[in-house]
Amino acid sequence: MADACRRARRSRRIAGCAAWLLLTTSAPVASAAEPVDWQAKVDPWVAAELEAQPGGDVEVLVVLAEQADLSAASTLHGKNAKGRFVVDRLRETAARTQAPLLAELQAKGAPYQAFWVVNAIWTRADAPLVETLARRADVAHLAANPRVRLQEPATEAADARAAEPTAVEWNIAHVRAPEVWATGVTGQGVVVGNQDTGVDWDHPAIRRQYRGWNGSSADHNYNWHDAIHSVAGTNLCGINSAEPCDDNGHGTLTTGVAVGSDGGANQIGMAPGAQWIGCRNMDR
Repeated sequence: MADACRRARRSRRIAGCAAWLLLTTSAPVASAAEPVDWQAKVDPWVAAELEAQPGGDVEVLVVLAEQADLSAASTLHGKNAKGRFVVDRLRETAARTQAPLLAELQAKGAPYQAFWVVNAIWTRADAPLVETLARRADVAHLAANPRVRLQEPATEAADARAAEPTAVEWNIAHVRAPEVWATGVTGQGVVVGNQDTGVDWDHPAIRRQYRGWNGSSADHNYNWHDAIHSVAGTNLCGINSAEPCDDNGHGTLTTGVAVGSDGGANQIGMAPGAQWIGCRNMDR
């Protein structure tokens, strides 16, 4: 397990390592006869950050050696039973194994946040605390938790593909959706749920597909929910909007990619025959 995680960390695939840990059905703990060098448990990024700022601290994800054994889930019948078993086992394993480590972090005044889906704890640690944690037998490794910035692609000033509005959009054509439509399958009978910055339901590309629209009037009951009940800053929709509203534009875009069509030649959505319902759960 430790080797697999170290390989993941070297390639900065921390999330992939966490997923691997979650899916592992058993997690053997290194025996006392095979001691592990504590420095080998520390991600190189963590060590480098501490070396670059002597006396400072750094964010780490402390992954515990014992991970929940989920193998018995395969013997259960039904999705609900399997899901409840997995959740209960993950929570029980985390509560039982994290308690001693959390007590030590509390005693040292270190901040922390515990996670149970992967048995791990976030904290900030200076060099002495990193060594203390790495020397613990119940700790598998100290993973990096760096802040990363998305390098957005450059925007083309003039995109030839955008010059033709009455056509199948290039991304839809690229995945060969028109070939599926030609067989009579356009998403009919499917309801797509969108949770995002909201939806501009009256937009001509998606109004026809709104489940709350019957062609002449709108009924937003059970077709829309606004989960924004207080405002941090300002937005266009305010709070508790009674009808679908988008204070950013992103939710309208993603709804359009899913089901958008103006009823003519401009095909912007993957499943123009489907309907949509929406929820605004972010206002920035």
